[in-house]
Amino acid sequence: MNRAALLRTASDPAAVWDFVIIGGGATGLGTAVEAATRGHRVVLLERGDFAQGTSSRSTKLIHGGLRYLRQGNLRLVADSLAERGRLLRNAPHLVRPLQFVLPTTGWCETAFYAAGLKLYDRLSRDHSLGRSRILNSRETLALAPTLAPEHARGGIAYVDAQFDDARLALTLAQTAADWGAVPLNHVAVTALMKSHGRVCGVTALEAESGQVFELRAKVVINAAGVFGDAIRRFDEPTAAPKLAPSQGAHVVLPRRFLPGDTAVIIPRTADGRVLFAIPWRGCVLLGTTDTPVTETDAEPRPLAAELEFLLAHAARHFTPAPAADDILSVFAGLRPLVKADQATSRLPRDHALSVSSSGLVTISGGKWTTYRKRGEDTVNTAERVANLPPRASRTATLSLHGAGDAAASDASASPYGTDTAAMEQLIREHPEWGQPLHSRLTLRPVEVIWAARHEMARTVEDVLSRRTRALILDARASMEVAPQVAALLARELGRDEHWAREQVTAYCSLARGYLP
Repeated sequence: MNRAALLRTASDPAAVWDFVIIGGGATGLGTAVEAATRGHRVVLLERGDFAQGTSSRSTKLIHGGLRYLRQGNLRLVADSLAERGRLLRNAPHLVRPLQFVLPTTGWCETAFYAAGLKLYDRLSRDHSLGRSRILNSRETLALAPTLAPEHARGGIAYVDAQFDDARLALTLAQTAADWGAVPLNHVAVTALMKSHGRVCGVTALEAESGQVFELRAKVVINAAGVFGDAIRRFDEPTAAPKLAPSQGAHVVLPRRFLPGDTAVIIPRTADGRVLFAIPWRGCVLLGTTDTPVTETDAEPRPLAAELEFLLAHAARHFTPAPAADDILSVFAGLRPLVKADQATSRLPRDHALSVSSSGLVTISGGKWTTYRKRGEDTVNTAERVANLPPRASRTATLSLHGAGDAAASDASASPYGTDTAAMEQLIREHPEWGQPLHSRLTLRPVEVIWAARHEMARTVEDVLSRRTRALILDARASMEVAPQVAALLARELGRDEHWAREQVTAYCSLARGYLP
C-alpha cells in the first residue's frame, strides 16, 4: 500500500464515494473489504493506526465461545464457528488450529463440560476441527504439565483457533486496497457534512501534514468501536450512549509457565468469565478480565486489581505460580458492548446496526471472529440507505491478501504469507537486514523496512506494537530496540535525527505503561 498515493486519491475534491467508513478496526476493515469486493467506491479513515484500539488487544482467539454456549446464545456460537472455518480457509497464514485442554476436578464436572463440548462439536457442523475427547489425569497433565494436579484430575481436549489480531487487521486493509478501496491511517474525522438534513460526507484531518479535506459520500458508516458514540454525537449532539464499554486485561509470561503447544481454559472464574492460558509467539498469554468502565481511553491500562486477579487465578491453577517479576508485558483493550440492563460479563457479543434520521449508519458490538458477518450485514444496510443496487457478498470464500495457495507453498508458515518471498529477496540483497535486532526478539530490519514501504507504518509505535508484536511480547526489550527501529524508519520515511529521537521518547513513554 502506498499511503501518499492513497491520500491523494482520498482528498480529490471532485470525488464522490459510495461509502466513507469511519474506523480502522476489525469492523471497519471488514466492512471495507465487503464493500470493495462488491464493486463499491470506498474510503476508510482511521484516526490512529489500523487496529490501534481494541482490535489489537484481544485474547488472539478465533472461536465459537464456550461462555456464550453457557449463556444459551446458540446462534452466536454457531455463526462464530462457521466464521472460524472460513477464516482458517481464507487466511491460513494468520489463523491456525489450536488444541485446548479444559481441566476438571471430578467426574461430575467432567460430564457437565463434556456435554457442553459435544454440543459445541455439533454446532460446528461442516466446520469441525475434530471432536472433543475426555482425558484422564495423566493425559491432561501430559498436555499441560504445569497445571496443578489437584485441579487436573481429569479434563477434556478440544480444538479452536488462534491468530494475530493486528496482522489480520493489516491484512484486511491490504485486501481492501487490492480491491480498489482507499484505507488510510492517521486521518481523523472531525465533523460530518450534511445537506438538507442528510449526512453526505465527512471533514477529515491528516495528522502528519495538518491537511484538512472534505470527502463526499452516498453513505457514511460509523464503525468506530468504543468511540462510536462520539461519532454519533457529531450527527446528533444529544444522542444517548448505545455502548457499555468493558475492559479486558492480559498478562504476558515466559513460555516456561505453559510449555508445549496446548492452551488451557479454566471454565469459570470468580467474576463468571473464563480464564485462558495460551501459547502465542513464544510466550504465554494469560487473560482476561471484564471490568466495566465509564471512560473510553485511547490507551487503556490494566488496573492493579485486574493484574492481581489474573495472577491469583494463575497461582490457583498452575505450578509454579507466576509472580509480578515474571511478567513480560501487560495490556488492556476496551470491548464495545451494546448496552443492556445486565453486567458486562453477561452482555452478548452480538452486533447491532442502527440508522439515524439523517442516514448515518452505525455498527456496534461484535467480536473478532465474526468481523466478516458484521461487514456483510453493514454493507447490506448501507446499500439500502444509499439507494444503491444490492450486490451479492463474495467474502465467505475470499482469500485474503497473502493467503495464496497455502497447499502449494510454505507461505502459511509466515504471517506475511506470499509477501514472504519479496522480503526474502530483500535479505538476499542486504544480508544484514535478516539479522535479529535484539536477542529476546525475532524482529529483523527487513520487517521494519517492509512495514514502512508496504504497510503504511508511520511511527515507531506502529512498527513495534502492530506490524510486529514486540511491545506486547516483551515491553522492556521493545524499548531497548526502539532507537534502532527509529533510525531505520527515519531513513525510509525521509525523517531526520530529531524526529527519530522524538519517536524513541514517545514510544518509551507509551511502553512503560505495558510494564506491571
